[in-house]
Amino acid sequence: MLSYHNGSLHWRTHDLAAIAAQIGTPCYIYDLDGMCAKLRALQRAFPQAEIHYSLKANANLAVIRALSAAGAHFDAVSGGEIFRALCAGVTPDRIVFAGVGKTRHELDYALRLGVAWVNVESSGELARIAQLAAAIGVRPRLALRLNPDVRADTHPHIATGHAAAKFGIPLDEAAHILNDYAPERAPYRLEGLHVHIGSQLHSVERTVEALQAALALMDRFPFLQTLDLGGGFPVSYIGEDAPSIEAFAAAILPLLEGRPMRLILEPGRYIAAENGLLLVEVQYVKHTNSGTFYIVDGGMTELIRPALYEATHGVLPLRQSNAEATLAHVVGPICESADVLRTHVHLPPLAEGDLLAILHAGAYGAVMGSTYNARPLPPEVVLEGDSWRVARRRQVWDDLVRDEL
Repeated sequence: MLSYHNGSLHWRTHDLAAIAAQIGTPCYIYDLDGMCAKLRALQRAFPQAEIHYSLKANANLAVIRALSAAGAHFDAVSGGEIFRALCAGVTPDRIVFAGVGKTRHELDYALRLGVAWVNVESSGELARIAQLAAAIGVRPRLALRLNPDVRADTHPHIATGHAAAKFGIPLDEAAHILNDYAPERAPYRLEGLHVHIGSQLHSVERTVEALQAALALMDRFPFLQTLDLGGGFPVSYIGEDAPSIEAFAAAILPLLEGRPMRLILEPGRYIAAENGLLLVEVQYVKHTNSGTFYIVDGGMTELIRPALYEATHGVLPLRQSNAEATLAHVVGPICESADVLRTHVHLPPLAEGDLLAILHAGAYGAVMGSTYNARPLPPEVVLEGDSWRVARRRQVWDDLVRDEL
């Protein structure tokens, strides 16, 4: 819902330049109404599913509270994410605990809280949970995360379901665990399977292939009554083709007909990405033989996706211009050659002090931020209806040394 009014870029009714004038740059802005609308779209497409928002995409407390009020459950991959959800008012029975490297401390914390599920990534983790559960005196619900050896059609850094990935349990090993499971003796309830082959999935067929592998195991072991299909629903960052959520539902739901199971989905990017942006200010304009560089005050410390994943984000100037657009590079201030927000992007001529919006930055943006180069973390602003507020203040230099001895 971005549009220009009186020459200034607005998000719904909000003048982004006016927000930047009060808050400064760089800063993140999130549309809570838009996130809740994406959640409702998922609820319509998968009416029988529990939608567990993936906290790793964006764990701002205001985001968690808004999605919780709209009916979301939550997927956490660390003790810290569980803690953030609790701080936002989420009850433990609405949290699934996943993650490939859960520590004893994190598992003890989750089991004592009574989270809804733990998705188990290895035989070693299962043994650790058994030991902790017996010591605590609880009997948690577990799901085995499968590695179905399905290579997702996505960037290699976010593909998680192929044989060489660190995630999940190979199918033959999972079958062995399930064969050995004795519910009358085990200090846990092994009741489900989890399969997630990656993020930003552009092939419905690969998702179906992974689903079929899980269903084949569930047919062999009827005590498995929960299927967690993970997330990975794609987002179109710069207008590229991406399967719709309805296309995924049309392929998945017929395979589940007649099966009395609990279905869990774990979307993150799909809900948050397009409902967040990063505002930056041009500091310098540099003309070289390689082109024009707009050096801005935000970079890989605020949004590492372009450097880490070769991700491409849309860029819009906050001031509307009728001048002819030319190719330019938008780069950050960090002392790394990889600190590039966007290359070869068509922009009108810009000057020092002009503002830019880096689009679709609501997922894997602020949560992956760092204080590299001793740069304070940026503020996060949320829009809700016709109002906006700061949901996380800007760090200052004192914050960078506050915890050091």
